[in-house]
Amino acid sequence: MRAYLQLTLAQLRIFARNRQVLFWSLLFPVFFIGMLGFFLGNGSGISLSGAIIDEDHSTASRQLIRSLQQLNTVIDLQEQYDKEEALKELKQGDRHIVVVVPNGYQQRLSMHDTSTYVDPVFETAPEIATVKAYYDETNMTTSQLALTLLSQVVDGVSKQLANYTPVVTVDASAVQSLHLKYIDFLIPGIIAMMIMSNNLNGVAGQIASWRERGILRRMQSTTLNSATFIAAQITARLVMNSLQVLIVVVVGSTFFGTQVNGAWWLLFLFVALGTLTFMSLGFIIASLAKTPESAGPIAGFVSYPMLFLGGVFFPIKEMPEFMQPIVKLLPISHLTAALRQVMNVGADLSALWPEVALLAGWMIAAFAVSSYLFKWE
Repeated sequence: MRAYLQLTLAQLRIFARNRQVLFWSLLFPVFFIGMLGFFLGNGSGISLSGAIIDEDHSTASRQLIRSLQQLNTVIDLQEQYDKEEALKELKQGDRHIVVVVPNGYQQRLSMHDTSTYVDPVFETAPEIATVKAYYDETNMTTSQLALTLLSQVVDGVSKQLANYTPVVTVDASAVQSLHLKYIDFLIPGIIAMMIMSNNLNGVAGQIASWRERGILRRMQSTTLNSATFIAAQITARLVMNSLQVLIVVVVGSTFFGTQVNGAWWLLFLFVALGTLTFMSLGFIIASLAKTPESAGPIAGFVSYPMLFLGGVFFPIKEMPEFMQPIVKLLPISHLTAALRQVMNVGADLSALWPEVALLAGWMIAAFAVSSYLFKWE
């Protein structure tokens, strides 16, 4: 027990005395979150902007513009008087849509008097009033949304003039859902990234260096057994990872309003599972690497694909469908999913047992392989 405590404290002192380790382990994630959070953290929806040009200057055109401007919670429509300038802003990407109410709009509306019957056989139907819409065809997602909103307002005006009585209506019921920003998605991914980097890359490099310098050989010559050595390494890195998680969560809560909706013990359970899993993978790499110089590239070859494919920065469902079954087998994908479920949704252990099972499976398999491959010299 005494040897275990001394090794644990020695490892923690190594962390504390190495300023580069402290920076990259504690301060860099905070800087990274701050940078992405301030630039992208509030991007929780689609922002639409447009311009309205009234060429008719009539009572009917003003009524239509007032109806369109009631959509200001979804689309910011500003009235302008220079059509060419508005189209120029549209071409430059500063607007998503430009709406023009043409001259003669009210006159055409007045011809559609529902009190007067028009025989379609002997009489010509009056000309339909139109509203011209210019949109950006290079950004069809936002443009189609803006056109849909415009069509709904214009359709409402047409139904009102035609005394239309709906036969089918929509009974809408509001349900309160999670209001998540990108920063809420990002912080659990950053935590998973830190756990993977510190334990996979960190263990691989440190153990390979100790082996080359003969530190492991000197440890083997003492009464120290391998179980005590590994247990001390695990404890020290669990302390380090827990400190990182606390710092990241506090920074996210203080500056970006993120929170842990689930149980803290469950959050740290997945921190421990992730630490053990990636430490085992780090021991495998340390066993395969002949020198510390080769341990880094091997660890990078393993960790960088997982970093970009494991759902750290963007959802796995956005990837090509043929890749998703493969990606979902990676340990970091389940670690990020579990951390997001705990922090954002407040899920309990009963909903997260698949993630626990897969991480435990990776941990057991990697530990068995690392135990077989590990060499003191």
